[in-house]
Amino acid sequence: MKRISITALVLLGMVVSYVAGRHHSRRDPPLATRDSGRVLYWVDPMHPDYRSDHAGIAPDCGMELEPVYAENTSAPVNSSVPMSAGMIGIDYERQQLFGIRVAAVKKTPARENVRVLGRVVPEDNRIYRIDAGMDGFVRDTFNDSVGTLVKKDQKLATCYGADALSVASGFLAATASIPGSTGKDGSRTMPFPGAVSKQGVSSIQGYTDRLRNLGMSDAQIKEMAENRQLPESLDLVSPVEGFILSRNISGGQHFDRSMEFYRIADLSRVWIVADIFASDAQNFRPGTQAHVTLAGGEKSFTARVTQILPQVDPSTRTLKLRLEADNPGFALRPDMFVDVDLPASVPEGLAIPVDALIDTGREQRVFVERSNGVFEPRLVQTGWRLGDRVQVVRGLSEGERVVSAGTFLVDSESRLKSGPSSASEPQPEKTPIQSTRANGVALGAKEVKDPACGMGIDPAKSVKDGNTLTRDGVTYYFCSDRCKRKFSQEPEHVAALTPAGRRP
Repeated sequence: MKRISITALVLLGMVVSYVAGRHHSRRDPPLATRDSGRVLYWVDPMHPDYRSDHAGIAPDCGMELEPVYAENTSAPVNSSVPMSAGMIGIDYERQQLFGIRVAAVKKTPARENVRVLGRVVPEDNRIYRIDAGMDGFVRDTFNDSVGTLVKKDQKLATCYGADALSVASGFLAATASIPGSTGKDGSRTMPFPGAVSKQGVSSIQGYTDRLRNLGMSDAQIKEMAENRQLPESLDLVSPVEGFILSRNISGGQHFDRSMEFYRIADLSRVWIVADIFASDAQNFRPGTQAHVTLAGGEKSFTARVTQILPQVDPSTRTLKLRLEADNPGFALRPDMFVDVDLPASVPEGLAIPVDALIDTGREQRVFVERSNGVFEPRLVQTGWRLGDRVQVVRGLSEGERVVSAGTFLVDSESRLKSGPSSASEPQPEKTPIQSTRANGVALGAKEVKDPACGMGIDPAKSVKDGNTLTRDGVTYYFCSDRCKRKFSQEPEHVAALTPAGRRP
């Protein structure tokens, strides 16, 4: 009996749960039904650009197409802002998910610091090569690994060469006639037989120059002159205090004339090379002081701009800016990357981050935050670009906020929501201005677009300034004489590139 009662209670609970669920589903329908109203189209979940007017299978990946409803989730947070074509609403959670950030439009000062990435390289005139001046073989090497810091006149290796011994004998013979040219023990060292006649050199200076040419250092020549002893081998010493960049020598190795033994760099002063755009080159004149910081900000140095190299990088289309910096403690090493802060003089004006600008080649636009979570595309005209900032000549006001990160995601979402008509170039509207067959796309009863730059302009002002042009019965309006001259030089080319310049 007890078991029957428990079973009845369980069944009663299941019935109650079922009834409650049906009642809740009637009061609170699914999100797709609640927010949609109707299906707009179906998209490929892997490639949202693919649309279909009916359900089915995606042709590329074989996945089932997903419906897109006329949802209200893209509605602006502030519903008082009217949603025009291209505007999009993105809530806070999606902004955080997509990494969308906004930045304020600010007025730039007359001087601004520009940070670029620099690479440390040794100065060309501070790199020394130790070459073989004769044929011979290496006897031994001493602490000469690549990267080793060596002192001036430090012995790196010893080698043997018959030519060096022959000339050294002639040197001792030439110095024998000088008073006091005897050894420490009072004996006179005789030259190698026939050395003077074979070499045809009679002056001490001539012998000294030939010994240097064969690779003997001044320190060893001086030691030989004082000791009056013929050296058993030739000492290879470092000509400067620096770091060994390359080593092509080992004990017992035979070598030929002109072989490079070592390459040593004096790093007490180094070059720093940075990439800059040609348009920015005029801001960095020789003598400009820059601030150099190592990775992590552990150490900083002062550098000076010395030259802008004329070569252009074919891949990045940039110029090389060369700076010179003292290197105490040899903290700057070859091929090390550093941050270089350069002061630049720029015209005052409004500026935005470079990442906020979408430059298609035909037009330039940004996304302005109209209210919380509502973004509007807007055409702008830009000026100078310096570092990660770009000047906005027209289209924005100080204090407005633009999308500075995730700009292309917002642009893609805007095109997707607006449909194919707005993703392509805008269509002209009939306005009183176009009754005279004016150029471009009308923005309103008082504005048209410049066919050269795409900016919205007042046609009355263009007429007043004389910036109009009539061609093939069509009147074109320009924002400046520069755009007018650009269009008059290549009208067909400009009209093909600029949607605003499309011929009616």
